[in-house]
Amino acid sequence: MSTSDSNQHIHESDGDDAVLAQQIRDISEVPAVEVITTGAVHLMSAAAVKVGLADDPNAEDLKDLDEARKLITALAGLVTAAAPEIGSQHAGPLRDGLRSLQLAFREASLIPDEPGKGPGEKFTGPVN
Repeated sequence: MSTSDSNQHIHESDGDDAVLAQQIRDISEVPAVEVITTGAVHLMSAAAVKVGLADDPNAEDLKDLDEARKLITALAGLVTAAAPEIGSQHAGPLRDGLRSLQLAFREASLIPDEPGKGPGEKFTGPVN
């Protein structure tokens, strides 16, 4: 026996399935290089804010070097692993941005990491 509430749930579920199917079709059309670079740019943007590079009067309040370290390390791993797949045309600018973040982190740190021990340097090598 069904009630109008249970029937309503079935119809909503069908609508959700259609939306999900459309989203899957949409993402299937996006080239892998675009998904990878978009993910890298999101990591880069978040790391920049956490390093204190936000274009905001409260940038210093947003700084969190522990979080920045995690984001920069994740970015370094992604860029290093993806570089052969996405080619130098896409990897080059990502490497440049990563290096800038690593240097900004080094400048923002009160106690600098030893060379090769900074965020992401296990993937990129020492940055100076």
